[in-house]
Amino acid sequence: MVTKLDEFKGEWARISRLEQAIAVLNWDMETFMPEEGVTPRSEQLALLSELAHEWLTSEKMARLIEDSEKEVEDDDYFSHDAAMVRAARRIYNKKARLPHELVSRFARTIAKSNSVWIRARADSDFPSFAPILSEIVDLNREQADLLGHEGERYDALLDLYEPGLKTAETERIFTELKKDLIPLVRETISRHSGPDDAFLNQKFPVDRQEAFGMEVLRDLGFDFRRGRQDRSAHPFTTSFTPYDVRITTRFFENDLLSALFSTIHEAGHALYDQGLPLDMMDTPLCQPISLGVHESQSRLWENLVGRSRGFWNHYLPLLKRNFPGQLDHVDGETFYRAVNRVRPGLIRVESDELTYNLHIFIRFEIEKELVAGRLSVNDIPEIWNESYRDYLGMIPPDDARGCLQDIHWAHGAIGYFPTYTIGNILSAQLYRKALDDRPAIQSEIETGRFALLLGWLRENVHVHGARYTFAEIVKTITGNDLIVKPYFEYLADKYRGI
Repeated sequence: MVTKLDEFKGEWARISRLEQAIAVLNWDMETFMPEEGVTPRSEQLALLSELAHEWLTSEKMARLIEDSEKEVEDDDYFSHDAAMVRAARRIYNKKARLPHELVSRFARTIAKSNSVWIRARADSDFPSFAPILSEIVDLNREQADLLGHEGERYDALLDLYEPGLKTAETERIFTELKKDLIPLVRETISRHSGPDDAFLNQKFPVDRQEAFGMEVLRDLGFDFRRGRQDRSAHPFTTSFTPYDVRITTRFFENDLLSALFSTIHEAGHALYDQGLPLDMMDTPLCQPISLGVHESQSRLWENLVGRSRGFWNHYLPLLKRNFPGQLDHVDGETFYRAVNRVRPGLIRVESDELTYNLHIFIRFEIEKELVAGRLSVNDIPEIWNESYRDYLGMIPPDDARGCLQDIHWAHGAIGYFPTYTIGNILSAQLYRKALDDRPAIQSEIETGRFALLLGWLRENVHVHGARYTFAEIVKTITGNDLIVKPYFEYLADKYRGI
């Protein structure tokens, strides 16, 4: 007998497949689409996004969710069916508050803004990006008001990326971290100027960088039968299904580590997406819990693994073989110290672990004021530069190295940035628990093997998909709520020892 839950799954699968097609078009737009394809592509995305929204918010879907809720009301709370229907309800309740016209307008604007941002950044010309960014901010304000919020308008946007997170709670977490982090940054910088790392800025052929990155990707566990890596203006990961996960990176000939750490970061995202439950594909459960959890995976692999001494004990000899003669004079300890040099910089994605969160604090403060209407788009360069002076002691010499460096606003993703710091905090909490459960993880990393760590993450995080909320998964795995202490202790122990 076909149940209402079966009907719901069938209808949801149709929507899921349409959204996968939208994701393919978006990926193509950022990788291989010719420049003149922007206008027709924006119309394609607007139409398909509106259609997906119509299907998801239809009366039929509303009835199917309601009927399915009745069918699973006696099921165990964390059963797959009960969790699936809860996830569908959360998604439906948000989407149903947004009119089809707004969804279409948002998709059309974002499709156009990507190419505008690329040109503006290349020319270091914020005024050319400001008009479409103003549209994006207005769209986000409109969206936030329709979604509803009790406090800050920004709450509604945070909730899109980290469900349940509020502006006040974000400020509390950030204030707690700042209290100890900023003195640690100053202490570390004043203690020493840092090791010599000029050897990282020789000319390293891009094709060899790419080949080495591919080797690391395979070792980490990225399945190339279900994924690929390409190049783009800004590194990103997109997943159509767990069977097709795409990552991109960018290369600089005179910077050996930029592309490599971007690759490892995106690999963390991709490993999560490839590890989502295959038996739940095309349901609300075959997706990540939140962006904070997603960023915990990318930051864990990038920093706690990729910047560890054990990792480079294994990979430095391989790196030397890939670039013969260029690194022969560099010993393991010198390379490890160079990889972890603390040096305030202007570019978020190239910043060290200690100063990285300062970049996030700046973006959070600007976004919050923008959405509230207390800051205008035209004021962004000035407030950005002032904030960098105050937090990092530097003023960007141009917009490209200032407020145009990130793609997130061009994608309409206002409210995303705080999830990076949430992810950093969670990454340390998860890694500590993983080492408690499987002490051999670190010795495996020293031999270029990662199966123990990846297996632990698969079992404890990835395989659940969206079965749990952020708070539930953190409590289930660690026995605690999200806490700053393990993350700060990790940073303090590491950098006071370098």
